[in-house]
Amino acid sequence: MDNHVTTWNKFFSQIQNEDFCDKLNEFLNREYNNHECYPPRELMFNAFRLTPLDKVKVVIIGQDPYHERGQAMGLSFSVPSGINVPPSLVNIYKEIAKEYECPMNYQSGDLTYLAEQGVLLINAILSVRAKQPLSHNIAEYKMFLARVLEVLNRQHRPIVFLLWGGFARKLKSYLHNPTHLVLESVHPSPLAANRGGWFGNDHFKKTNEYLKSHHLKEIKWSNM
Repeated sequence: MDNHVTTWNKFFSQIQNEDFCDKLNEFLNREYNNHECYPPRELMFNAFRLTPLDKVKVVIIGQDPYHERGQAMGLSFSVPSGINVPPSLVNIYKEIAKEYECPMNYQSGDLTYLAEQGVLLINAILSVRAKQPLSHNIAEYKMFLARVLEVLNRQHRPIVFLLWGGFARKLKSYLHNPTHLVLESVHPSPLAANRGGWFGNDHFKKTNEYLKSHHLKEIKWSNM
């Protein structure tokens, strides 16, 4: 496991010798050696590098990385600059633009600007085989995510969890700290969003209202 990820160091050092981590490493070595997998292995823990544990204000949980070449960069919903913005992220941008009546750059899907403000953008599954969604949906990742959520749940300071879609909403059972805010909605994917429940959820404004009420700096959601 990567163990040089800012203030997540203690967390990673605590779990690195556990059985599930050994099995996960073996699985990843085998997969990356024998198949084309994403993101590049050095970017798997990108979210933890860019958003130190003591800086986390908001948590957004995706399911698994994009499975086309060049898309996955270790941040949920994010793609590198120069890559076409995926439909779910387009809908995220549209909701931000609606809530704040602000311009958005729909040509860039790089969400590093959010990660650097304290938005932890993690996927429940950190890797995937090329063109095979959910191909790395293994028990060891479930254990890893549970540990991540447990350590976040123990942080006694205001944190907002944005749970989008049925998969993410099931994770609410890990979150019971009264100092945290949990907001739920349908997934921003076109299939779910067009049925209703995504547009107009006001999650981005509600997040900032919560942060402001606790005297914390608000997130600048616009990428302009």
